[in-house]
Amino acid sequence: MKKHNFSAGPCILPQEVMKKASEAVLDFNGLGLSLIEISHRSKDFVAVMDKARSLSLELLDLQDKGYQALFLQGGASMEFLMVAYNLLEKKAGYLNTGTWADKAIKEARIFGEVVEVGSSKDKNYNYIPKGYSVPTDLDYLHLTSNNTIFGTQIKDFPKTTTPLVCDMSSDIFSRQLDFSQFDLIYAGAQKNMGPAGTTLVVIKEDILGKVSRTIPSMLNYKVHIEKESMFNTPAVFPVYVSMLTLEWLKNLGGIAAIEEVNEKKARLLYSEIDLNPLFRGYAQKEDRSIMNATFTLTEEKLKGVFDEMCKEAGINGIHGHRSIGGYRASMYNALSLDSVGTLVDVMSELERKG
Repeated sequence: MKKHNFSAGPCILPQEVMKKASEAVLDFNGLGLSLIEISHRSKDFVAVMDKARSLSLELLDLQDKGYQALFLQGGASMEFLMVAYNLLEKKAGYLNTGTWADKAIKEARIFGEVVEVGSSKDKNYNYIPKGYSVPTDLDYLHLTSNNTIFGTQIKDFPKTTTPLVCDMSSDIFSRQLDFSQFDLIYAGAQKNMGPAGTTLVVIKEDILGKVSRTIPSMLNYKVHIEKESMFNTPAVFPVYVSMLTLEWLKNLGGIAAIEEVNEKKARLLYSEIDLNPLFRGYAQKEDRSIMNATFTLTEEKLKGVFDEMCKEAGINGIHGHRSIGGYRASMYNALSLDSVGTLVDVMSELERKG
């Protein structure tokens, strides 16, 4: 039976990408060698890295605008540290919209003063703070565009002269934005781009070199830029699969095309959540994520029945994060509208049975 994969991450990937990736593991480019056993310095893999970096900038419309794309390791959690190491001289601002923003704040405090410009912690992060002011003396302002656990997403980014840093791990390449408003973007691949093991970092070069501390080579963005993401052995397979996924997205018509599909999926599921009396959405409506829909049953006694119905329909990965419980349907780029339709059908059938 076909599985409908709503997992929050590692996430669903396009089938054609999986097929090409599996073939490359056996024989890459007709070399008679596997992708994962050739040298990362070989011309075949260097071409992969170059293309992955180039496609990233192309899809974000950041080519020839002073940005560099890197594929690093350590996940977004490493970027919590690296951002502050490279950019925080005296004071930084953070918008606290969830677990990962909270963890980023903790790391940044090692290096300097951190101001929480706004927080939704008071309501267990079920909304995005608004109307906050941005101090003028910040080295940067850090945002988390989409909150995977709580199902909230920033719709309007602040207009400020302060450099903007954004963790886009769970919604990068999913919607059209003016990406040039950000000075640094980072995203773990495993939410919407590829397998776990690599992290995309897109940096406007002119924000670097302004801190007085000595930065260890491995944590220095300038070193990685100079070495074109090859300072150390990169995560070869995740970078290759990310490249294939970016190719797939470009061939679909880029971010504009996938955004249209993503909005259809979100409308379909949220409509059912709102109309079906057996379900209740977690996030405030105006802040709902198009990537991660969080919801609960209004009658807990139906949980066993609903879970079994989902299993029978081939629905996988919809249980909510332990911090809020309930359910979470992650609708990343590669998830089809048909899969969302299957979940909605099960939810409707539960109401009919109820």
